[in-house]
Amino acid sequence: MDVESTFRFTWGGHSAGELETPAGKSIVFDPWFGNPRSPKGADDVERCDVLLVSHGHFDHLGGDVGALEQSAAVSIARRLAPTWVSIHEMSVWLGHVLGDESGVNVIGMNAGGTVEVEGLKVTMVPAVHSAGDWSTPAGTVLSLGEPVGFVIQLENGRTIYFAGDTDVFGDMALIADLHAPELAFLPIGGHYTMGPKGAARAAQLLGVARIVPIHYGTFPILAGTPDQLRDELRRIGADVEVVSPEPGETIEL
Repeated sequence: MDVESTFRFTWGGHSAGELETPAGKSIVFDPWFGNPRSPKGADDVERCDVLLVSHGHFDHLGGDVGALEQSAAVSIARRLAPTWVSIHEMSVWLGHVLGDESGVNVIGMNAGGTVEVEGLKVTMVPAVHSAGDWSTPAGTVLSLGEPVGFVIQLENGRTIYFAGDTDVFGDMALIADLHAPELAFLPIGGHYTMGPKGAARAAQLLGVARIVPIHYGTFPILAGTPDQLRDELRRIGADVEVVSPEPGETIEL
């Protein structure tokens, strides 16, 4: 790998992924490694310098409904002590769940904020979705703040956008204007997020050259496919490459 220009990404199925930056730092996204397509479990994650969870649904924290305190994200954090950048309300919850002796550097923030961590710049941006899930201890829905996406500027200045769960929205044009990401990780499955048609238009608004599709194929209801996305991009005249690894596959970008 040319450490001056490229990074590695391993898709874990659904929205889970591991990114190795040009300087060798590890970013873990939405670590539901218990999803039906994942070839590995959360305990198999060996490195995590930065943990980014887009919102508080079980399939992104990576746990069972009603028991998010034992989610994969929490277990990875306890074991590897990363910096966890999250929406404010999630950070408050994590302070209670993890305690003071965990060694995890939890940074709570909100959309529009930027933090520098491990040589990276992480900016939180809005997403159009929901974020609550059931809490058995509380006996009600646990709200962990608004859903978000993340724009990440790598050590060499390259900028990527992890959208989390979202529909397409017009202010993606502002993300393009403010941050100019070159590559976007976009959900395409439909039903709970945008499908291929929405993702194609999101790519236009963002002005990205490449898309890595996520959040599809996990269940039959998430029916959007990379080929449908390619077809839609061609239909609207958008010159965007779709890079679609298989679960467990590592690609250079």
